[in-house]
Amino acid sequence: MSGEFDLIRQYFTHRTRHTLLGVGDDAALIRVRRGHVLAISADMLVEGTHFFAGADPEALGHKTLAVNLSDLAAMGATPRWATLALALPKADARWLAAFSRGFMRLARAHGVDLIGGDTTRGPLNLCVQIMGEVPAHKALQRDGARAGDEVWVSGTLGDAALAVAARRKKIRLTPLQLAAASRRLDLPTPRVMLGLALRGIAHSAIDISDGLLSDLGHICERSHVAAAIELDALPRSRLMRAVAAHIMMPGVAQDALLSGGDDYELCFTASPRQHTAVMRVAARARVPVTRIGRIVKAPAGAVGVAVMDRDGLPLRVTQRGFDHFG
Repeated sequence: MSGEFDLIRQYFTHRTRHTLLGVGDDAALIRVRRGHVLAISADMLVEGTHFFAGADPEALGHKTLAVNLSDLAAMGATPRWATLALALPKADARWLAAFSRGFMRLARAHGVDLIGGDTTRGPLNLCVQIMGEVPAHKALQRDGARAGDEVWVSGTLGDAALAVAARRKKIRLTPLQLAAASRRLDLPTPRVMLGLALRGIAHSAIDISDGLLSDLGHICERSHVAAAIELDALPRSRLMRAVAAHIMMPGVAQDALLSGGDDYELCFTASPRQHTAVMRVAARARVPVTRIGRIVKAPAGAVGVAVMDRDGLPLRVTQRGFDHFG
């Protein structure tokens, strides 16, 4: 393998579609469409913290971009540009080719131009800054939830957390079950089309990266409200139902549903008057959505999320979600 600039030229220089000047200079040049503003986010993935050592590089390339696309989906923004910074233990041509293949396949699928970045030697660390466009004053935000709103989630919850638990030898899954859970962990689907469709319908939104309770809690905190969700309403995959039915693992399933990270589904709130509209745009985006609860006034200013059992009584929940410094 040649030097840093040869590495960039070979694996990370691609034709752009929305960019005045891309990879190859000191900075990229972009132009935002009239009437739009930039939505910008950054995520860092660190080996041993966000992914297991020895992770498949093609899947890792996909996930590195997917988690950032998920942030823009939660804002209702159209993805346009990304930068990529890599710390690599060594310049391994086979690893780089596979990583680039996974990253760029997803980038092309969502019309994202890779416009710059950096490479250096060090422990494996992947950092993307992503930029998108959203019409001025139309972005979905965390601070718009209102008492009376319905709380929704896309897809199903918890399968990625089951994969993590299985790989850490905390639970046992069959090979087929582990493969299904691992697909959810390693190849998340960013809900970009759903996020775009919810503009003007949803009052607030967030992507579920650290766990449902933790991330819905961020909406509650920013909106100065509380939420009550129904445990039985949470959408479960066939795998999750099987784990929940296992006599030794019902608690594992509940923790995965409520506080497991890496789902990258959207959690959002909308007025009950928009119930039909939510269902209609979700069907158009080909994403299943489920109403899981409601937003309520925060009692005495105590924002947060309560989990209700089938009798409408609050459950005691200790696991709230992933925290890097918790």
